[in-house]
Amino acid sequence: MKPSLNRMILLILLLMMTAPQSQAEVGENDRPIISLTPYGGMTMWSEEIGLDDGFIVGGRGALHVLRWMSLEGSLGWSGTEHLASMTDVDARHTGMDLVLDLRPRSSINPFLLGGWAQFDVNGDALPRDWSLNGWEAGAGFKIKLGGDRVNRRDLRLEVRDVMTDLAHGFPNNGDITHNLIVSAALQFHFGRGSKDNDNDGVRDKDDLCDGTPAGATVNAEGCPGDNDNDGVLDGLDTCDDTPMGAVVDAYGCPADSDGDGVLDGLDHCGDTPAGAVIDAHGCPLDSDNDGVYDGLDQCPNTPSHLKANDQGCPISVTETEEELLDTGMIRTSEVKFQSGSSVLDLADTSGLDKIGGVLKNWPELRIEIGGHTDSQGSEASNQLLSEERARSVMAYMIESFPTIQAGQFSAKGYGESMPVADNGTAEGRAENRRVEFRVLNNDVIKRVIESQKLLER
Repeated sequence: MKPSLNRMILLILLLMMTAPQSQAEVGENDRPIISLTPYGGMTMWSEEIGLDDGFIVGGRGALHVLRWMSLEGSLGWSGTEHLASMTDVDARHTGMDLVLDLRPRSSINPFLLGGWAQFDVNGDALPRDWSLNGWEAGAGFKIKLGGDRVNRRDLRLEVRDVMTDLAHGFPNNGDITHNLIVSAALQFHFGRGSKDNDNDGVRDKDDLCDGTPAGATVNAEGCPGDNDNDGVLDGLDTCDDTPMGAVVDAYGCPADSDGDGVLDGLDHCGDTPAGAVIDAHGCPLDSDNDGVYDGLDQCPNTPSHLKANDQGCPISVTETEEELLDTGMIRTSEVKFQSGSSVLDLADTSGLDKIGGVLKNWPELRIEIGGHTDSQGSEASNQLLSEERARSVMAYMIESFPTIQAGQFSAKGYGESMPVADNGTAEGRAENRRVEFRVLNNDVIKRVIESQKLLER
C-alpha cells in the first residue's frame, strides 16, 4: 500500500475520532437527508502542474448518513492557462469525500473532510489529456443563514488540498503535488424530522412544555427556566439577576419609581422625595424628628423641643405669635376695607398676611374671627357691617393660605358693642375698628406649650 494511502486512511480515522460522539445520541430522524451546495472559488495549482491559477465553479451533493456525518460528491470546472504554451485549457475536478460536522446544531459549525479526487485537464495545445488523481482533505465552517435544524441554509467557506500524483510525461513523474481549492458556497439541506411546533429545539414527543415562547431558553425536556424568579423567562429576560421580590417590566428589568436606589417591590416607602436619605427598606430617615427628612433637612440637629419649618430649621417665635400664645388672641386694626364696605383693600394686606403666617403653623387651634366697628352710624348697620367684614377676612385667609382648613375658622360680628378705646376721639374710633383672632380652645395652647416649650428664648 502506498505511503500516501496510509496517510489518508489515518487522516479519515482521526476525523472520525474527533467528531462529537454526543451527536450520535440525538434522534436520527432529526437530521437532513440530502444537501445541495453550489459553489465558486479559486484553484491554486502546484508549480509542477504548470497551470495558471483560475476561477472554479461547481456543485456538491451529499447524503447525510448521520446528523454529523455525510458522504459528498463534488464536480467543478475551471478555465485556466497552460503556462508553457500560453494556451487556454479546461480542468474538471471530481471528488468523493467523507464530511464530518463538528457542531452540526450550532449556528457556526466547523467541519473536516477527506476523500478521493481527480483533475481532468484538456486543451488544444496539450499532446494528450491529463488525468491527475489522489487523496484530498479540507476544512472550513458553515454559518447558519436560516431554516430549522433539518431544513437549514448555510454559508459554507472551505479550503481543500487535492494531493494528486503526477502522471506519466511529467519530469517528476510519481511525486505528490498540492493543489488548493478555496471556495464559498451556499448549502441547502433537505430532510424530514420529528415535529417541533414551538421551535425550541426539543421534539414534540419529548417536549414536556410544548407552548414555549420564541426565544426562551429550555432544558432537555423543552421547559423554560426563570433563574431569578421574576416571572420573565430566561432567554427573554434582559436583566437575569433581578433580586427576589422586585417588580419588573416585560423585559424582566426592575424599576425604581422614586429613584431612591431601592427597587420597586422591595421598597417599603415607594414615594420617597428626591434627595432624602433612606434606610435599607427605602424609607426616609428623620434623625432629629422634626418632620423633615435627612438629606432635605437644612438644620439636621434641630432640638427636639423646638418646632421646625419646611426646611427643618427651628421656627422663631414672632411678636404676633407671642401675642397669640400669651393672650389666646391676635388683635389688629391694620385691616383695610373700602370705605363703608366689607370689601378688603387688597393694596395693603400685610397685616393679614403676617397673621396668616402664624396661624398656618397652628392647625390644632380653632379660631374665631371677630369683626368690630366704632359707634358712628346706627347700631344695626354697624352690626351687619362687622359680620360681613369678619366673613370677608375669613375668606381671604382660607384662600391665601391653602394649608389652613375652613373648619378651623368661624366668623362673628360684634358691631360697636365691645369698644377698646374712646369713640369720642378719632384715635379711639380707629382703634375700635378692628379684627380679632380669638382662640376658642385655649387648652390646646397650654398643652402644646408644655410639650414643646415654644416660648423658650
